[in-house]
Amino acid sequence: MKRTVVESIGSQSLEAAKAIASDMDIEAYKRFLDNKVQNNHYWEIRSYLNDAREKLGALYVYTLELESPKEAKAMIVGLPPERTDIGIGEPCMVPEPLLKRAYYEEKHYVTGVMEDPKFGVYLSAGVPIKDEIGETIGYLGIDISAKRISEIEGTVLEDNIVIFIFNGVFILIIIASFFLMQRWYLKEVAKEVGDTEDTYQTEIKTLIASVSSLRHDFVNHIQVIHGLLMIGELNKALQYVSSLSKEVEVIKSIELDVEHPGLGILLQAKKLAAENQQINMDISISKNAFDKIKTTDMIKILSNLIDNAIEATNELPEEKRKVVINCIADEAKYVFKIMNTGPKIIDDEIIFKQGYSTKKIEQGKTRGQGLFIIKEIVHKYNGTVSISSTNDLEITVIVEIPIK
Repeated sequence: MKRTVVESIGSQSLEAAKAIASDMDIEAYKRFLDNKVQNNHYWEIRSYLNDAREKLGALYVYTLELESPKEAKAMIVGLPPERTDIGIGEPCMVPEPLLKRAYYEEKHYVTGVMEDPKFGVYLSAGVPIKDEIGETIGYLGIDISAKRISEIEGTVLEDNIVIFIFNGVFILIIIASFFLMQRWYLKEVAKEVGDTEDTYQTEIKTLIASVSSLRHDFVNHIQVIHGLLMIGELNKALQYVSSLSKEVEVIKSIELDVEHPGLGILLQAKKLAAENQQINMDISISKNAFDKIKTTDMIKILSNLIDNAIEATNELPEEKRKVVINCIADEAKYVFKIMNTGPKIIDDEIIFKQGYSTKKIEQGKTRGQGLFIIKEIVHKYNGTVSISSTNDLEITVIVEIPIK
């Protein structure tokens, strides 16, 4: 458990270092590197690093310069006001194998707990600092004190001893009373959690990728506008801003008024993904909480249907790509209707069998599971699922779930 705590702290420190490095004023840091003295750029970066250190509860947050595969120097260190003995170019301890990896491969590193005669006992994590063209100009390091690690370990052990004893007694009682039922239950829960985790992780990754793309484009637009204003081209700057109005409208169109939070997140992620693939997606949702069906089941149904629709319509030219999503609720049933343009389906019965797919087989990718999963879930609710396809390149899937 102690080893797990150390590994967890190392991973968290690594993610924190990535976030701090990405938000740092790279231009100011590059100017400092041109003249490594305590100038305005130095104090600006140091203030930023010290603020991050205080928020993280870290021992130090600092930038590193790798002189060679065997030598690293701390350049700007965020540290408490009482520490005045750490200057620019202070030698920094990083295990040689990790230092070589960082120097030659420009990759991150996480050390074990180390003992340094000057800086104390700590765990260190570091990530590359990259400029606007992707070149590594240094490293961002975070040190977590051994005292802090020990406190966390002690708390975790103390908390879990009681849990271990309670769970042990509870499990013995369950095994003695309901051994067979317990095995079945754990199997079902494991399957449910695994499927749900896969679904949500996929949607969150899609959403993050789409938002990152929009953020990247936004930064580029700001840089262009700033450049035009700096050289006095006011009219051109105004024209450029006007040209962005269409993109702003696209982003605004992604906002959905959905009462169910899980459903809202899913549909926004899918709509953003569709916009990035030049797919016209229309969404209509009833004013309803959709709370008569498990969230995990509803997400599985819609996620698979929408993914299939996007994949099918992507086979058409951009001007013919369209997906329409209707989530309808009344007093008797929920109706999920997905229509998309795409190639005609030849057999709408065999398509629901496990392992059957109309798509090309790709190495390492399992096909023919989505509609089978949907059919199993719908059957559990005594519902129906139907699919129709016309020669007009329109495919419609309708799922009806009775709620009474």
